[in-house]
Amino acid sequence: MRENSNILKIQSQDNVAVALEGLKKGDVCVLDNESIQVLENIPFGHKIALKDFAENEKVIKYGYPIGNTSKVIRKGEHIHTHNLSTALSEKEDYTYSAKEISKSDEISEKLYFRGYLRESGKVGIRNEIWIIPTVGCVNKTAEYLAQKANEDYAGMTDGFFAFQHNMGCSQLGEDLLRTQKILKGLVTHPNAAGVLVVSLGCENNNLEEFCKTLGDISSYRIEFLQVQESWDEYEEGMEKLGKLAKLAAGDKREKIGLEKLIIGLKCGGSDGFSGITANPLCGRITDFVTSQGGAALLTEVLEMFGAEHILMRRAVSETVFCQITKLINGYKEYFQRYGQVVYENPSPGNKKGGITTLEEKSLGCVQKGGTSPVEGTLEYGENPQRGGLYLINGPGNDQVSCTNLTASGAQMILFTTGRGTPFGAPVPTVKVSSNSELSRKKGRWIDYDAGQMLCKEPV
Repeated sequence: MRENSNILKIQSQDNVAVALEGLKKGDVCVLDNESIQVLENIPFGHKIALKDFAENEKVIKYGYPIGNTSKVIRKGEHIHTHNLSTALSEKEDYTYSAKEISKSDEISEKLYFRGYLRESGKVGIRNEIWIIPTVGCVNKTAEYLAQKANEDYAGMTDGFFAFQHNMGCSQLGEDLLRTQKILKGLVTHPNAAGVLVVSLGCENNNLEEFCKTLGDISSYRIEFLQVQESWDEYEEGMEKLGKLAKLAAGDKREKIGLEKLIIGLKCGGSDGFSGITANPLCGRITDFVTSQGGAALLTEVLEMFGAEHILMRRAVSETVFCQITKLINGYKEYFQRYGQVVYENPSPGNKKGGITTLEEKSLGCVQKGGTSPVEGTLEYGENPQRGGLYLINGPGNDQVSCTNLTASGAQMILFTTGRGTPFGAPVPTVKVSSNSELSRKKGRWIDYDAGQMLCKEPV
């Protein structure tokens, strides 16, 4: 038998703790001067019972319920999918309670970053040329142009990038409009010093239709190429890219106030430590950026279920409270329309990493939003009009979420992970690991190891 204190209780009211290393049957853990005998093997990142549970009793983690026991559980046993079930309902009624939201109007020390101020008033942290297809039919054309431009115009910009997709045709109504709004967000993104929009010519999202969504783009450097109308689309495309590259080559970084920074927040491949290390760390960054007048964007609506009440309490007004309610219930209704349950999450990888229910996943996920007041909600492609924390409509899918964040103006994304992923968005995607083992194993994927916080390293 070995004595082991490597378990962590997050909040004083919790009745489970998290294993900081793999626990063996017969180990004795010490917590709050109390000995707890481990009754079965418990993997790293998983939960151990701190008390005896009756059937259908609430399990508390992060200070909130994460589900109900499905059977009797003894103190020292492993708590996971075999004995814990979600308590989420299909739809809930929410009540607004007016309260004082603490917001600091005074900035003690104004801070800056070095960025590219665009004619539109937006600020980029990269000076790239983006090639945006209006339809998937011209993906390869865009890819070839980016490859050739990186060869011919090397060193003039931070690079040429083609962002391919499979949309733009065989779409109607709201479906097509959503695609157009997302593409508009990319076309007008400040990380791009210039943009070449490449169209086939016969698609639903042809240039004439797409420009209606684009609106006034006179303050942006944008060139258009319709390949069906061009005698040589490669020659014409390279000529237009060369023109954009010359303009970009004259751009210089300058001192910019932090109020112009927009960060996106995303977690993917979460584990039992995501809500303990990486996500709270990003929450501290969110609070810091918003206190300076900058904006932070939180998406993955599905992964707010079970923790939405925390965000609702921080709504700056009843109007914003109603927006959040509509966002949450609207997404639940979407699931129900197609006969799907709203709580069919976490993913297999999340469960292997120690997350059991959607409530548990959500309570860890929303910590990326820190303690900042919620200023509002955004639909696909909408940009924040001022600083603060915003909730964006969208699923938990990594690719869709990161595209949403980019289209809503995030110049960079803080992406936390406990299982690991090499995925990157069109903007710099900073990978933050929740545990040090992942950082050691996948050092080429991970930019920052938040697992150091488990060793009591200062935030």
